[in-house]
Amino acid sequence: MDLDFGIDLNAFYDRQGLKFFHGSAAGRTVFSGESPDVVCHELGHAVLDSLKPQLFDAASIEVAAFHESFGDMSAILSALQLPSLREGVLAETGGVLHRASRLSRLAEQLGWAIRQSVPSAVEADCLRNAVNTFFYRDPDTLPTTAPATSLSSEPHSFSRVFTGAFFEGLAGMLAMKDTKNEAALLEVSQDIGVILVAGVRAASVVPTFFSQVAATMLGVAATQFSAQSYEVPLRSGFVRHGILAPSMAVAATHAPVRAAAVAASTASTTLPKLQLSVAEYGLGVPSIVVYAAAEPKRLQAAGAALAVGPAPAPGQDQAAKSFFEDLLRRGRLKVARAGKPAAEVVRSSAPLTHETHTHELRREGRQMVLRRIRIDCGGCHR
Repeated sequence: MDLDFGIDLNAFYDRQGLKFFHGSAAGRTVFSGESPDVVCHELGHAVLDSLKPQLFDAASIEVAAFHESFGDMSAILSALQLPSLREGVLAETGGVLHRASRLSRLAEQLGWAIRQSVPSAVEADCLRNAVNTFFYRDPDTLPTTAPATSLSSEPHSFSRVFTGAFFEGLAGMLAMKDTKNEAALLEVSQDIGVILVAGVRAASVVPTFFSQVAATMLGVAATQFSAQSYEVPLRSGFVRHGILAPSMAVAATHAPVRAAAVAASTASTTLPKLQLSVAEYGLGVPSIVVYAAAEPKRLQAAGAALAVGPAPAPGQDQAAKSFFEDLLRRGRLKVARAGKPAAEVVRSSAPLTHETHTHELRREGRQMVLRRIRIDCGGCHR
């Protein structure tokens, strides 16, 4: 862990460790490593990488967004291990957890610092708020960037859909308790952590990864926590945020997760390779290889359409191509200078002490392979 890697309002995880920065705003110096939310978010990336390493290189916008959501969920669950914070949140919300509070408002100090230079990039009082009303959309239909008040395909922005559903489920689990004290809040936080981890481990890595994790979590809740009926508030959260169509949420509750399914889904740590034609992008190569979100789908689950029923799921090739173009549009792909840099998009930002690319094309044998360099958590404001 490097607590001061350079100048930036940022932090990242790169499989070598966790990196934090410092930056100036309105005459103040802010260190991202000072924030427990930021530290636990980055550690969450490392934990998820250990649980499901195939997600790291997956060519899928939704998978990348889930990594960010898992970081935020990790920060929330870590905060709830503190008795003083549990007591403070219950007092602040009157026991109604699904109200904006010090728990739902993530990284308030870092959010303030970013807001001084890019006001529209973050929430009005924090970096991201887990209490939100964002509804699932196919990320292919969203703009690449948008103000914090709207949803975009940028992973930090899109992650808020799953985080919002998760937080609503957590609040509903507490509401079911006869006594809503700090001990009950600790219990439900630990229980939902178990459900989340089990759901992640057993979920199939497909372009619609949100719905696979959500459906699997419902199966885990119905199987392992049947006495508590946790699947009811969890289902409500996933349906209200459109992560699962109503009919599929009901079906998922009756599809318990078995140990064999978990073992099968964790047996491989790599995803199938897919060759993409990229001649039109001026990269100097006719095609590249990506790791596609193309595991066999264990559950028939999908997000909700805006009208009725489930939303259509994109194919693995479309999802991979969309992910690649999204990297280009956001200037996140490191383009080799020796090649033809026609596809390079320059990012306008203050000079930094480090590079901000998240991916590169790496030659492996005779192939050019799209590989992730780091999970950079400064993408939402640059």
